[in-house]
Amino acid sequence: SSDGGSTVTVRGVCWSTGTTPTITDSKTTDGTGTGSFTSAITGLTANTAYYVRAYATNNTGTGYGSAIQFTTLQGTGTVTDIDGNVYNTVTIGTQIWMVENLKVTKYNNGTAIPLITDGAAWTSLTTPGYCWYNNDYTTYGSVYGALYNWHTVNTGNLCPIGWHVPTDAEWTTLTDYLGGLSIAGGKLKETGTSHWAIPNTGATNESGFTALPGGWRGYDGSFHDITYTGYWWSSTQNGSSAWERELYQGNATVSRNGSNSKFVGFSVRCKKD
Repeated sequence: SSDGGSTVTVRGVCWSTGTTPTITDSKTTDGTGTGSFTSAITGLTANTAYYVRAYATNNTGTGYGSAIQFTTLQGTGTVTDIDGNVYNTVTIGTQIWMVENLKVTKYNNGTAIPLITDGAAWTSLTTPGYCWYNNDYTTYGSVYGALYNWHTVNTGNLCPIGWHVPTDAEWTTLTDYLGGLSIAGGKLKETGTSHWAIPNTGATNESGFTALPGGWRGYDGSFHDITYTGYWWSSTQNGSSAWERELYQGNATVSRNGSNSKFVGFSVRCKKD
């Protein structure tokens, strides 16, 4: 905290993506003289490495402290569906995802998606349909989102305009970025046991994806596994089935499954085009 033999007339911090930022880069101005001071850095880009160092200027020039490197967090934003539901979003690697399960009741062209409450009717569907877990929006749908059959996904109109249900390959890009199927689940799951059953093994949510276990609607039209397992459709067919991803309360893995029938009900996460 020396003034170098002359009064410090301006001080602060400077930063850039280069390793040796100077006052010709972005900077703060935080008073004069010596001693400690606090700086607020704003206007940073998400998921970007920066270098920052202190500076002080007197009548003989500018001196700098040691540079410190830091990386900003994954970016967040919002997207609104045609029903007016607002979803937070997160940047993970090169992809932008919704942070919540979809709960829309209309296609992005305004057409209503058929709401199917009856179990027998659900199991015979070869056309689009959605439901709420246990047919109870208030308890489940508002938190965990809706359950959609794959025929709804296949319309291509389920997500907000500019967004889409991810392909099988796009899901793989996500899990590869997070270290592979054996560990990516923990990085995707919301932490704690408010929405996941105990023990919610390995959950760190370090990706910001905040996966919630919405359960599924099964082959007899009944509901299963809420708080225990999350299932998310891809838009990619696999013969008479379609690819999906599963996360579990008891481990940190992701399962890639292509054997479930298209009429079962799973959650949906949208990805930006």
